[in-house]
Amino acid sequence: MIRVLLVDDHTLVREGIRLCLEAVGDIQVVGEAEDGRQAVARALELRPDVVVMDISLPGQSGIDATAQIKRELPGVQVVGLSMYDNEEYVTRLLKAGAAGYVLKRSAATDLVAAVRAAHAGDAFLYPSIAKRVIDDYLRRLDREPAGAGLTAREREILGYIVDGRSNREIAELLTLSVKTVENHRTNVMAKLDAHDRGQLVRAAERLGLVARSGELGSNPIPS
Repeated sequence: MIRVLLVDDHTLVREGIRLCLEAVGDIQVVGEAEDGRQAVARALELRPDVVVMDISLPGQSGIDATAQIKRELPGVQVVGLSMYDNEEYVTRLLKAGAAGYVLKRSAATDLVAAVRAAHAGDAFLYPSIAKRVIDDYLRRLDREPAGAGLTAREREILGYIVDGRSNREIAELLTLSVKTVENHRTNVMAKLDAHDRGQLVRAAERLGLVARSGELGSNPIPS
């Protein structure tokens, strides 16, 4: 049985959602709240599995309440419920730690699936919203500097690799074990999708992470 705390400032909406959730047999509404502060207090009291959280609440917003619940009870999942098909609300709610976002107009068909997904540790977004979030992510990805996923140490080791240093030489220069250098090198190759040394050098040059081979130090890797 999935234990749910239901948060909405309209009594009729809560009643309708309760009927929708409890009709399926594996979901039980164990409590209700009508504003953000009450939602946090009831969550701490009841320790539900999932909180169905209206976004627009009097006093403390549903987004702020979600963030506080996730800080206090990280194991409790939150599914946002809103009448607004708005990308900004979705982004803010997900950053607050929510596992899903459902529009009120589709609650009858989507909310049960969202609650079950959140309880299972998965995410659920209304389809049109999911497309927007993905599109926004891809736009931000295009704007991010290539290779931004490398750590400072990985970039340092990459520079030595491109300069022709062996794993043992890099280990001595950085006072690391050879095994540690090998692990870093494996991670760098995976992040840059390089399968051999030549591909690694070309990927690093293409992404602007290191100088071109004509500008390298005295021991560039032969092409």
